[in-house]
Amino acid sequence: MKKISDFMDRHFLHFNAAAMMDAARAYRKLLDEGGLMFMTIAGAMSTAELGISLAEMIRQGKVHAITCTGANLEEDLFNLVAHDQYVRVPHYRDLTPADEQRLLERQLNRVTDTCIPEEEAFRKVESVIIRLWEEADQAGQRFFPHEFLYRILNEGMLEKSYQVDPRDSWLRAAAERNLPIFVPGWEDSTLGNVFAARVIDGTIKHPGTVRSGIEYMMELASWYSRTAQEHPIGFFQIGGGIAGDFPICVVPMLIQDLRRAGTPLWAYFCQISDSTTSYGSYSGAVPNEKITWGKLAADTPKYIVESDATIVAPLMFAYVLGW
Repeated sequence: MKKISDFMDRHFLHFNAAAMMDAARAYRKLLDEGGLMFMTIAGAMSTAELGISLAEMIRQGKVHAITCTGANLEEDLFNLVAHDQYVRVPHYRDLTPADEQRLLERQLNRVTDTCIPEEEAFRKVESVIIRLWEEADQAGQRFFPHEFLYRILNEGMLEKSYQVDPRDSWLRAAAERNLPIFVPGWEDSTLGNVFAARVIDGTIKHPGTVRSGIEYMMELASWYSRTAQEHPIGFFQIGGGIAGDFPICVVPMLIQDLRRAGTPLWAYFCQISDSTTSYGSYSGAVPNEKITWGKLAADTPKYIVESDATIVAPLMFAYVLGW
């Protein structure tokens, strides 16, 4: 067995491992039959360097649109330009409040076992993107958050600062393909906070210079309406929260609120989650609950892999890629 996928076929036979394999094989089947895959990314997957495998998925046409949190959007770029200054804290479970305070004083913002360096990451990107915001603001132009980052990457504005192989950046791969991206709640991110601060202090005159979550939903509705008429679209969800709940709602909105009865439902659903199955929780809801909301059909292939996405997602991607 020289391939990862061969190892997986041989060893991952039961329980969550089997659920992962069923979902990965169904992912392949959807693509083989002409379907497309919509991916949602929650948690801190960019800081976990998911781009090492996700970028290749994008380049090989295995992912066709993405919804992610504002944090995942920016943190892939932060990692690209400041990786060498990141600090890993393998003993993070043992940190005291005083230890955490010392990390703050070093301008190290902790994400579980990894600290993002404020000066090298946030401020380096901030110095470039504020100029783009100001240019758009003064010209009366409006763009989505990801479009500003696409411009930075496609025009090589930070290329001299790259500290990892740019082929390991999923955002750069997405920018090269102009992949559709939808970012709900972008204001809940470092760059979203920076933008709000620049509006408050008058640097940016028009808050609408960066387009909103409602506009993202309208853009998603347009994309889904066009695309689903030609291809079945699967839904691959990493984590929970707004990154998953926002885009999956587009289908019932189109059918129930816009009365577009011919809108196809999502053709596949898989969630990787370590959330405990619970009542009233979106992240902890079992897939069948989505049937009652008009998101999935009774016969939609549905999978839930209850495990750590930092382990499972790269393995599933490797399987889909045939590695």
